[in-house]
Amino acid sequence: MKRVSRPRDGRRLGRRAAFAILVCANVVMMATASAPSPIYPLYRERWGLSVTMLTVVFAVYVVGLLGALLTVGSLSDHLGRRLVLAAALLVAAASTAIFWTAEGVVSLLIARVVQGIATGTATGGLAAGLVDLSPERRPHLGPTMTAVGTSIGMATGAGGVGLLVQSTSRPDAYVFPVLTLTFVVLAAVILRIPETLAPRAFRLASLRPRVRVPREARPTFLASVPGLVAGWAVTGLFLALTPSLVSNVLHVRSGAAGGLSIAALFLANSVGGFWSVRHKARLATLLGAVLLTLGASGLAVAIAVVSPAVYVGGSVVAGLGVGLTFNGSLRAISAVTTAKSRSEVFSAVYVISYAALSLPSLAAGLAAPSWGLETTGYLYVGFVGALALAAALHAGRSRVHGPTGDPMRTGWESGPHSERTRC
Repeated sequence: MKRVSRPRDGRRLGRRAAFAILVCANVVMMATASAPSPIYPLYRERWGLSVTMLTVVFAVYVVGLLGALLTVGSLSDHLGRRLVLAAALLVAAASTAIFWTAEGVVSLLIARVVQGIATGTATGGLAAGLVDLSPERRPHLGPTMTAVGTSIGMATGAGGVGLLVQSTSRPDAYVFPVLTLTFVVLAAVILRIPETLAPRAFRLASLRPRVRVPREARPTFLASVPGLVAGWAVTGLFLALTPSLVSNVLHVRSGAAGGLSIAALFLANSVGGFWSVRHKARLATLLGAVLLTLGASGLAVAIAVVSPAVYVGGSVVAGLGVGLTFNGSLRAISAVTTAKSRSEVFSAVYVISYAALSLPSLAAGLAAPSWGLETTGYLYVGFVGALALAAALHAGRSRVHGPTGDPMRTGWESGPHSERTRC
């Protein structure tokens, strides 16, 4: 069956252009998620916030995001991709407008919750739409650009704002107006892409909070969980605590340093995502988990010897690992989904991912006032290293014993030239 409807008039964008627009939307959404992180130290000085409050501001984003994923995350499977994505982008514009006019911590909390709702609403539809619109001969391109677009967006948001922090005390007065306008424009353009899924009957019962993975996809989904948790946990460390660690533990006083450290992780993440395309999904996950273990070890050494250079090196190695594990997991999972359940399954993936992103970082923020940033940093990277090692052992054991059943059914043997999953 054809997955992409033909344009009925000249106002609809072609398939390639639509794919590019979805990639752009994904990048901008993720850039907006990381953009506030380099500004947190300025907010701390401006409004007298504590490290704990900053991690709470970070965590409420994930509360809004998980709430949206659990309720409306699969909405595009019912109403179609276009309508849901356009609405989510307008909600994202509202969140950046609140950031733009923020006058205290309450405004930050509201902005982050609204931003989380927008991201959670869009995430499943963006990932599913990119798979739907992938070139017929390159079915891996959709999940690859989902993973790589996520990391490029995170790197762009953190790195760009980090540089802006160095040159102005009010970077929020520049970055958030631009993002607000960008989201409004993207929402208008999204309405011109071809619909990849015919709308079907929708019931309010579909909004009940739930995480559901079809039975045929569960073995691959569960096998992907250790790598997903390890990769997103280290991401949470960088987004929530790295600017404070770099400043207070590594004693780097440059305002741009925290944002650039986050950018280093996500740029390496992008490289890891592209690198993973050269390998089958299981091997990519195994390599990524090994690199995550080594990267976490490097971060611990950097804190111990107070070396910014070693910290950057550990960031790069860990970033490569995140890119490999995330891309390998998405490719494996996308190989065992159909168009009718794809948004729902990807929403479940992101529920696991964002829980791993937020819960450890929130715990670290609560522990930091009592234990200190240095001890908290040790414990956090030790936690990530243990998770990554477990993921590596799990992936290695799977590689030795091999998947059970048909390769396309398990998804773990999906590679650059795999057959496209049936609709």
